Amino acid sequence: MAESIIHHKGMHRMRFERFMARRMRGEKARAGQGSPASSLQRGERGGYSAPLVNVAVWSVALGVAVMVVAVCVLRGFQGEIRRKAVGFGAHIVVTSYAMGNTYEETPVDMRRAEVERIRNTKGVEHVQFFANKGGMVKTEDQIEGVLMRGVGRGFDTAFFAGCMKEGRLFSLPAEGTGNEVIVSRRLSDKLRIGVGDKLRTFFWQGESYRSRAFVVSGIYSTDMADFDDHYIVGDLRQVQQLNGWEEWQAGGYEVTVSDFKDIDAVGDRLKEQLGYDLTLTTIVEQNPALFAWLDLLDGNVVLIIAVMMLVCMVSVVSALLIFIFEKTSTIGVLKTLGADSRSIGRIFVLKGATIALKGIVAGEVLAVGLCALQQQTGWVRLDPESYAMSTVPIALSGWTVAAVAVGTMAVCVLAMLLPAAYIAGVEPAKTIRFD
Repeated sequence: MAESIIHHKGMHRMRFERFMARRMRGEKARAGQGSPASSLQRGERGGYSAPLVNVAVWSVALGVAVMVVAVCVLRGFQGEIRRKAVGFGAHIVVTSYAMGNTYEETPVDMRRAEVERIRNTKGVEHVQFFANKGGMVKTEDQIEGVLMRGVGRGFDTAFFAGCMKEGRLFSLPAEGTGNEVIVSRRLSDKLRIGVGDKLRTFFWQGESYRSRAFVVSGIYSTDMADFDDHYIVGDLRQVQQLNGWEEWQAGGYEVTVSDFKDIDAVGDRLKEQLGYDLTLTTIVEQNPALFAWLDLLDGNVVLIIAVMMLVCMVSVVSALLIFIFEKTSTIGVLKTLGADSRSIGRIFVLKGATIALKGIVAGEVLAVGLCALQQQTGWVRLDPESYAMSTVPIALSGWTVAAVAVGTMAVCVLAMLLPAAYIAGVEPAKTIRFD
């Protein structure tokens, strides 16, 4: 019986707090002309807190929008750079241990037992073979050093297919050797060549050289100068013939993992599978400066989020404090009628939560709209020479939107406890007398 009474009182108190909070927001509700709720509503309409409440709502909205956009841009930027770096070098590369001691690649056997074990290793998504060969391209008035990248029939062409600007990918015939290559936009501009043109290329072999006349089937662009300035991509069998290798020999294996976050763990598993004459390097080890720079961007976003959270918190707390000062007389009336400080405090916390919620919803809508617009149109452009991409990349995620909303609301609600504590010091006799 006692528990039922306590529960009934608790439910009644919650309804009372929600009712008063709604009246403070100016919502329609039935109340007597001389009731505290009625005076509250009249005070809010004619008071000086309304403009500040609007300022607080839009401050929270802008803060939330900045946080969402910053995180989406960072994730998009990191993902795009990683995708391009991995597109050329895969997540993990396995080569001959002797390769580091010579200019030319030392071939590895594609029939080795390690290959099948690598494919069956947990976390491995794909294994493909490659070989590189240095040379130079000569036109009538230009000479340019290049690196021929030969790939086999099992090569994942999705990356290059997404980077094609003109023409098509090279073909890899089942029989014979493919004579087509793709070149970067930067090289095609330097050499003044286009799709369908012949590419006269010379490769050093010992003290002599060998020449090849490739056909340009397509032009690609990754916007990454380190790759676009040097690479032409074609048939692995061309490199095998240039080096005098057998058809079962390649420069190494490229391993793609299912999740980039697991690259170190997968690399450790693969090291246990390799023979003593093979070595393994991850894409992070191959490009330490690039990935260290990407990691530094996380710190910038953390700083942005911290500053924007502080802006949201200060905005809501400032508006709530002004509102409490404006309603001091009403607080005195409520206390006279029997409401305790904790219950009145919850009324104002609900009011502050409403301010924060409006700002969060407006900010999320604004941020999602801007991100979606950028994804569809790419209207914000970048200098490819400086940023390795021509448009601002966006990685819009529901988890990002939800995390920012929940985090902002939690911080604002916790911050509201401080101004709500002021209510305990309000004395009904003094506030009612000066009303």
